[in-house]
Amino acid sequence: MKKSMLMALAAVGLLAVSAGASASQWKEIRFGVEASYPPFESKAADGKLVGFDIDLGNEICKRLQAKCVWVENDFDGLIPALKARKFDGILSSMSVTEPRQKQIGFSSKLFNTPTRMLAKAGSGLMPTAASLKGKRVGVQQGTIQEAYAKLHWAAAGVEVVPYQSQNQVLADLKSGRLDATLQDAIEADQGFLQKPDGKGFAFAGNDLNDPKTLGVGSAVGLRKEDTALKAAIDQAIAGMLKDGTFKKIEARYFRFDVYGQ
Repeated sequence: MKKSMLMALAAVGLLAVSAGASASQWKEIRFGVEASYPPFESKAADGKLVGFDIDLGNEICKRLQAKCVWVENDFDGLIPALKARKFDGILSSMSVTEPRQKQIGFSSKLFNTPTRMLAKAGSGLMPTAASLKGKRVGVQQGTIQEAYAKLHWAAAGVEVVPYQSQNQVLADLKSGRLDATLQDAIEADQGFLQKPDGKGFAFAGNDLNDPKTLGVGSAVGLRKEDTALKAAIDQAIAGMLKDGTFKKIEARYFRFDVYGQ
């Protein structure tokens, strides 16, 4: 009887240790980010990473009782770097598309924002191949906007010009080296149009819609084999949505719903 009781107590102890190890499985989660896309991710004057994605990632880590480590990387190199294990996940406004799903897995959706074109106010340009023929359109390398422009416009005589960062895209639009740019509409509005640099520029046309290239919303990019981490992050996202934390974080940056669009 005593032996059985001791064995039972030992089993309970082992379960407790196992549960504790599971709860703190991730002491540290490294997120890859390309920090030139305000209000989603950018650098403050003191060099600190700030933005909507940064706040979401820090909240996910908090719920998983893990330390968040942010690893900066060019956007077009995020997927290769993830696969090379330079970090554990991509949290950089990366949209879920079929080509990307062939290479990596994704968490549940974080948000969904539209794509729009920018040009000089009054230019008359529209986001169509016919309107842009012979024009130069800037895009950031590795983005869904680059994929859209190359698929729908390049063959029709539009010069699609890729850049390493969104800051470079907008700088060349302002200088006149580009006729238009294609990017996330919220980033274009808050990161450019609402600032002095955006004076004289405006959206050209409406939101673009093409799930094949523009995807079905942004999520955390993960290695396909990391199923336990995906399950944990999905649970954290679900908790944030359920208890209102997502809305509180969203309200710091937007006056509208970015999850359900």
